[in-house]
Amino acid sequence: MDRFDAMRIFTRIVELRSFTQAAHDLGYPKATVTHAIKQLEARLRVRLLQRTTRQVTPTPDGDAYYQRCVRLLADLEETEAVFSSAAQQPAGKLRIDLHATLAMHFVMPVLDRFCARYPLIELEIGMGDRLVDLVREGVDCVLRVGELGDSSMVARRVALLEQVTCASPAYLAAHGTPEHLAQLDGHRAVNFFSAQTGKVWPFDFKVEGQRRSVALPGTVSVNNADAYHACCRAGMGLIQAPRYHLERALAAGELVEVLRDWRPDPLPVSVLYPHHRQLSPRVRVFADWVASLFADVH
Repeated sequence: MDRFDAMRIFTRIVELRSFTQAAHDLGYPKATVTHAIKQLEARLRVRLLQRTTRQVTPTPDGDAYYQRCVRLLADLEETEAVFSSAAQQPAGKLRIDLHATLAMHFVMPVLDRFCARYPLIELEIGMGDRLVDLVREGVDCVLRVGELGDSSMVARRVALLEQVTCASPAYLAAHGTPEHLAQLDGHRAVNFFSAQTGKVWPFDFKVEGQRRSVALPGTVSVNNADAYHACCRAGMGLIQAPRYHLERALAAGELVEVLRDWRPDPLPVSVLYPHHRQLSPRVRVFADWVASLFADVH
């Protein structure tokens, strides 16, 4: 086993905190992984990993070595890609995690086009809205919607999604159509809450260039986009969501947009990936392809 293979094994052990998981992730027998680390530590004459019954953690020397390995392996992949067919035809496994609603609407219906264009890339796709630890879970990139908090990830914005506030005709017939934000008193919402924090997201409106948040009472809260829209169509209250997902219902008259003059800021859509994957040909072509899907979306 060469030094770069040993580095790859070492970095995955650090990231996954497990010899067993690293062996499974890389497709090696556990004994091979264990032997590679013993040889690596013997060659460097330092202890790189601290083993306990529960997990594996890097020693101070191991942490310093890990940081250098990540940079070296990223540079190696990029260098090899420049001087090989991988520059034109990226190959290998690409692990991605997609925002479920966006994936089903934009990505999955045309995924065959990506596979036809890059037949040597093997996709492993997870879908959901949970926070993914890209490094620990071995994920190469994620597609997410919304403002991003502080992150060590590289973020590439690929779209801005127009948002609308709407309700069903039956709801508006029973409660009246609000013509101004001041008329929201007495109205109800289908509220959306975060699966991670349990926080209910308020409605946002743009008032004279400033963002104004409004919390509305409601009898139901959900954390799934399809349930959110279904409750609205059933007349249970106002909702606020990206227009693309409501376009058909609005065109069919199942939903009616309200408070058009106070639409919130568009929602950003971003592809995120770790710094050490920034130059990966597989990540680059996938990010470019996703960006092309959203080129004409508002």
